[in-house]
Amino acid sequence: MNVLIPNLGSTSLKYQILSMPAEASLAKGRFERVTDYRSAIGEIRSGDTPVDAVAFKAAHAGPHYRGTYVIDEGVEQAMRQFLPAAPLHNAIYLEAIRAFREAMPDVPLVAAFETEFHRTKPEFARVYGVPADWRTEHGVEKFGFHGASHEFISLRMPELLGRRREELRLVSCHLGGSSSICAIDRGVSVDTTMGFSPQSGLENATRHGDLDVFAVLYMMDRNGWTTEEVRGQLSRTSGLAGLSGIAGGDVRDIAAAAEAGSAAAALALEVFAYQVKKTLGAYAAAMGGLDAIAFTGGIGENSTALRAACCRGLEFLGVELDEELNASGSGDRIVSKSSSRVQVAPVATNEELIVARRAYRVLTA
Repeated sequence: MNVLIPNLGSTSLKYQILSMPAEASLAKGRFERVTDYRSAIGEIRSGDTPVDAVAFKAAHAGPHYRGTYVIDEGVEQAMRQFLPAAPLHNAIYLEAIRAFREAMPDVPLVAAFETEFHRTKPEFARVYGVPADWRTEHGVEKFGFHGASHEFISLRMPELLGRRREELRLVSCHLGGSSSICAIDRGVSVDTTMGFSPQSGLENATRHGDLDVFAVLYMMDRNGWTTEEVRGQLSRTSGLAGLSGIAGGDVRDIAAAAEAGSAAAALALEVFAYQVKKTLGAYAAAMGGLDAIAFTGGIGENSTALRAACCRGLEFLGVELDEELNASGSGDRIVSKSSSRVQVAPVATNEELIVARRAYRVLTA
């Protein structure tokens, strides 16, 4: 079975076609400045590789769709219901689902939701202290996202370290334009920084991280803003972009500005590293110890300086980063000292592989 996995951005479409269950990559590509998904899909279809299924790394469909499903009206309706909680992600994927359905009417479409890996979180790590009917009637809870990436890390790190998954207390740091951290205790997610929406937790490129909701209500009352106006500000001009004043919030641009003397850019990097470091300590407490830290995503894999900043001060936990190893080499590798009780590694994630595995299981069940 050849599974096409599209990775969708607001103006881009990356894709990979995997032969399952062999997990061989048959084709991959990228389209930039996409204004019409249908034209990009047409180019994929005109290639030599047949497609038997399309599987999406979908974001949010609430408490009843916390897994992988063949897309039907129920799945789409749930995605529309939770569109206000994940406006950037759900809008893009709903549009793409319609486009792929029209372009490939005979090919099954599958949604592998990012919330799936976090189903194992204990109830006390999932609930908010809100009125009971918010939870029971409206599905307000801490779902968590980036599940495909964290799941891959939960499998890859034991291989890299030569240890059994069942003995490893691991923190997975998915750091990029969108960032989250996951506590993985013996292979399963027990906590993660994102909650009801992908907005919460760490600062993202253009999305705020943890924020007192009364600050939002205060600004709405003071300025007469609508929910849509606030949602736009908090999704597109907040986070690292809001802190640094650098449009788009790309860490490479922020680092360059900080190097050039921008105090706001330097502060943005300090805030980000502090939040990661604080979370590493919290998750070590949650798991009763820490054996390994993985850094993945565009920032986690590539930013030597931020990896060092995130680990600095954690020597009391047994984290000893080797500055020379951290600053050299490439690919999956251990960058902690041989004496370090906690092993640290940058690791390339493979979300497409996890999505393809899930889709194959569902379609062949």
